[in-house]
Amino acid sequence: MSDPRSTATLLATAVEALGGTHRPGQLQMAEAVAAAFATGEHLAVQAGTGTGKSLAYLVPAVERALAEESTVVVSTATIALQRQLVDRDLPRLAAALTGALPRAPRFALLKGRRNYLCLNKVHGGTDAAADDSQEELFTPTSALGRDVARLTEWASNTDTGDRDDLRPGVPDRAWSQVSVSARECLGMARCPFGTDCFAEKARAEAGRADIVVTNHALLAIDAIAEASVLPEHDLLIIDEAHELVDRVTAVAAGELSPGPLGLAVRRVGRLISPELVDRLDAAVTTFSAAIHDAEPGRIDRLDDELATYLTALRDAATGARAAIDPAPSDPRAAAARAEAVAALSEIGDTASQMLVSFGPPLAERSHVVWLDHEDAAPGRSTAARGSAPAIRPVLRVAPLTVSHLLAERLFGAATTVLTSATLTVGGSFAAMAADWGLTEATPWRGLDVGSPFDYPKAGILYVAAHLPPPGRDGTGSAEQIDEMAGLMAACGGRTLGLFSSIRAARAAAEAMRSRLDTPVLCQGEDATAALVERFAADPHTSLFGTLSLWQGVDVPGPSCSLVLIDRIPFPRPDDPLLTARQRAVAARGGNGFMAVAATHAALLLAQGAGRLLRSTADRGVVAILDSRMATARYSGFLRASLPPFWTTTDPVLVKAALTRLHSPTAE
Repeated sequence: MSDPRSTATLLATAVEALGGTHRPGQLQMAEAVAAAFATGEHLAVQAGTGTGKSLAYLVPAVERALAEESTVVVSTATIALQRQLVDRDLPRLAAALTGALPRAPRFALLKGRRNYLCLNKVHGGTDAAADDSQEELFTPTSALGRDVARLTEWASNTDTGDRDDLRPGVPDRAWSQVSVSARECLGMARCPFGTDCFAEKARAEAGRADIVVTNHALLAIDAIAEASVLPEHDLLIIDEAHELVDRVTAVAAGELSPGPLGLAVRRVGRLISPELVDRLDAAVTTFSAAIHDAEPGRIDRLDDELATYLTALRDAATGARAAIDPAPSDPRAAAARAEAVAALSEIGDTASQMLVSFGPPLAERSHVVWLDHEDAAPGRSTAARGSAPAIRPVLRVAPLTVSHLLAERLFGAATTVLTSATLTVGGSFAAMAADWGLTEATPWRGLDVGSPFDYPKAGILYVAAHLPPPGRDGTGSAEQIDEMAGLMAACGGRTLGLFSSIRAARAAAEAMRSRLDTPVLCQGEDATAALVERFAADPHTSLFGTLSLWQGVDVPGPSCSLVLIDRIPFPRPDDPLLTARQRAVAARGGNGFMAVAATHAALLLAQGAGRLLRSTADRGVVAILDSRMATARYSGFLRASLPPFWTTTDPVLVKAALTRLHSPTAE
């Protein structure tokens, strides 16, 4: 820039143009982001709700991108924030800084290939014999047939091919008929629709952009894959950074289950010799039967039987893959072969990773393998016919840690800013930094810019110390139900109930409906977004639910005046991945419980408590109905992760405060 303006000046210009006001911590964060970009030092910023952190990182990002004619990548965990950045924040910022910048910044949204229509697949570039849904697919009266017909028509009208632009949407099963993964894609050179490809157009637009908004999953794929998925960049901003490790772990994980394995057999049926098909089919059948009958849980020792089945599956998939001609002259045949090769490669790679995982001694392993038994998809289980629910066995493998991957592929490649409202655990960045792979050998610093909320005056943290510790069955005790009813009655509804399981949420919702006159909604009774809208619209309505509500609800005002947390959200004691991580920490001489289980609980508690105050005018109570928050040795660690609310264990005082808050005179 010929006449560079400081970050502070640009931020002030943007805030004034947008009609906003100065927010405590916003300028401090913006200047810290600009300094990180200038020095190459990685930065972790905890910025409380209401800080205006999006503007605080977008202003220096735009400034730097235009000054260097380079690309800055912004990664988020949720579609909602991606859309907010691209549809609202960035266009408004560009307009606000007109005249203050040498030109208008360009920005783009980039997602994984599965999120875009594949025109080759829409126009018949598939093997009709590959999928047992094909008969249903071409039946106009079936739900699947109607959805695919609508998608085919939409393909002629859409400019983006982006699934999120389709209104109303379609189920995953229908979308899978018109999309492909990166592995299944033919590539522009071989695809007859390559020049019109929606995914390639999105990628080309991202390559021309100054700011590219993407998601943690695609960021992980870019880090793991040999070929780059994202545009070349040396500056990276990770918003909702508290979710980064889980999202990267999910991408790095693999699974084997009968459904996809059977589909792979059908896909290769006409592409390889009958002998190879029979070999693959036999390997799939014996493996599927073995995991269907096995006990679910973590697998620490590979017995001879499972080793034999995994080896046979790996070798059969590898042999079948090698026998397929990947480049036939017919485009339709090429697409079918690409899908088959992708499926077989994934089977072979996953089975191989599982076998390799058992090689080192238990204390030195980098991956964990476990078996899940899940309920079959709704509407397709035998439960509808009066029998027991069908079981879907899934053998999974995942890395114990992704810290080395992130350190090498993420922080080693780009100066990175990580931000969220909740990054400190027990008052320190250390736990999150270790999970990310930021060590003393990597230049980084942590910064907490605080929050505009006056927590001690605006909120009360109530710990029900008099209640018995929660039981193992997952539902609330009679004393807890009584406590819940008393608090909600004093508040006149207006309650967001955050529960450790959907079973507990449903049981509590039923109990409250029988005791209270105010409406109680429960997750699963409608789409979550619709339930949140109803909760926000009626101040007397309450909403109960589980994990997605802990992190995804933004309801300012009186509708959310009481946040109920039924128990400390420790991971399940049989969670195979987290218990394996605990064991690995203990093997190195650390405290596995504090490093994994307590840290997991502290982050979730902080996220849940953060639902209460969403604007500076909000007032209310966070009530934790788990006496261990007052009595256990680790309670201080957990409380140090929460906002600095005024704290009490007095139920009479809290109920009186809730009653006053929503008395007619107060309102």
